[in-house]
This record gives sequence, structure tokens and C-alpha cells, in this order.
Amino acid sequence: MNVKLNDTVLVITGKYAGKQGKVIATSPKNGTVTIDGINLHKKAQKARKANQVSQIIDIASPMDASNVMVVCDACGKPVRVKHGIVNGKKVRVCPKCGAVLDKAYSGKAIKGNVNQEEAPKKRVRKRAKKEEAAAETEGDKAE
Repeated sequence: MNVKLNDTVLVITGKYAGKQGKVIATSPKNGTVTIDGINLHKKAQKARKANQVSQIIDIASPMDASNVMVVCDACGKPVRVKHGIVNGKKVRVCPKCGAVLDKAYSGKAIKGNVNQEEAPKKRVRKRAKKEEAAAETEGDKAE
């Protein structure tokens, strides 16, 4: 299943065909996704306490993941997800514009490149630090 949480998707079949929404839940085992504001069903909600009121609410029901396409943030078009490797990680890529679709990873990849360009820090043993600190305190006492 190529659809993940917080993706923007376009419904391609059914009653809600042509509508876009944000994925609020996924179920890879069942192959379904729940989209905010799409595939709404009514449910009667009973009052559980004395000060609550019974009401009818709209709930977004899951729909099959094959009925939606991921929308690329960069180009704004619905795409079939392609997989590629960036910095040794397998990520989802837009085949039309080449942008990375994994929002969480794309931010980490940028930060990771910056750290690689910097020189590595010099390693200092903890024991050496303690010995230097002890020598300085002994020198202060002698004065």
C-alpha cells in the first residue's frame, strides 16, 4: 500500500470521485484508508451523561486504497507512486517531477546532508578530561 498517514489523495472512483482529502487513518492489513470529509456516514450518538445531548454525527468511513491516488505536493498532480533510494533509504518519489513524497523523511534528508559536510568532532576520552580537571585543582591548591 503506497498511501500513508497525512498524504493528500484524490478519489478516482465511486460516489466521491474527483474529490481530494487528507488521509487520517490507514489499515494496511485490510487495504483501506480513511479520508477526512470523504465517504461520510451518519451515526446516532447516544447521550452518556445527564448534561449531554443525543445527536446524529457524520463519520468518515474507510474506503479501499485502490480507489485513491496520491497527490504530489510539488507538482499538484495525482501520481502512481514510484520508489527510489535517497541517502541509502527507500522513499516514495513522484515519477512526474522527481520530488520526494515522504514528508517526514524529506526534512530529515536535508538536515542529514548538512551534518555530513561539517568536519567530525574530535573524540576525547572521559578519563583524560578527569585527569586534566584534577591536575588543575591541585595546581590551584598549591598556589
